[in-house]
Amino acid sequence: MTDQRSPSGTVDVAFVGRANIDLTAQVPRRATPGRTTFAASLTASPGGKSLNQTIAAARRGGRCCLIANVGADSWGHQIATALADAGVDTRHLTLLPEATTGAAIIEVTPDGESYITLALSPAMELTAEDIRHALDAIDAQAFVVQLDLPPEPVTALLRRRPAPTIIGNLVPHPDLDKALLRHLDVLVVNQHEAAAILHTTNDDPLTAAAELRQLGPRIVVVTAGAHGAAYADSRSSGRVPAPTVPVIDTTGAGDAFLGSLALDLARRVPLPDAVTTAVHVGSAAVQHAGAQSARH
Repeated sequence: MTDQRSPSGTVDVAFVGRANIDLTAQVPRRATPGRTTFAASLTASPGGKSLNQTIAAARRGGRCCLIANVGADSWGHQIATALADAGVDTRHLTLLPEATTGAAIIEVTPDGESYITLALSPAMELTAEDIRHALDAIDAQAFVVQLDLPPEPVTALLRRRPAPTIIGNLVPHPDLDKALLRHLDVLVVNQHEAAAILHTTNDDPLTAAAELRQLGPRIVVVTAGAHGAAYADSRSSGRVPAPTVPVIDTTGAGDAFLGSLALDLARRVPLPDAVTTAVHVGSAAVQHAGAQSARH
């Protein structure tokens, strides 16, 4: 088990969000009403968007920490072990007694598409106090926060702006004050999330990136799966195509993309180069089964 913790709490990227167990079944097809589909196998592995992103960045050599809560149960200990094995600083992963770690039920079809149902454990959600406590102990070049968390912890982080680069991911919680998005240096969403935020059916990622900048973020990156990604800032915009690769499992590919992007932006890599590398990291991830099986 490796340990990349710095005595001073200095990291490249701190990730704020959720960790859970992925219960993944390989199915020949999704079940229809009243019918049963037999899965070839079932695996239980650490997952969750923030955990996936943290490990992706750590595997590229980043010093990373995860701020999240899990239960002090067998799944929670499995998550803590996986993070430590990846070299992640786990001082801000809190194992809560008498609480159940959340789980994602994932069906993967032969074309590699994943269908995910997340069973949240309300007791696991971060609080504003959790954020304030962690921020007092972390010196990071970048923070990545899940915007769909309850608004209190997100608000506490965005108002404090604890690092030179603040990155937001996902559709914001409906109760989050949208004016807070101006505190984001970078917003990263996929094209479906972009359409939901903009209340549009337009699925062009470059157009969406430009329109999302009007909400306040300095930089917007919109991912588009097999079509790569688009980006826009005050000086430039562009598209980065994805290579054509065999697809085994799309689970966690977007998280691998974001983990790579966050690390490069924390290291001051120019945006077009950071997006290009992230597209290739995401493309590598879909060639393996499971969000944590690929080595980037």
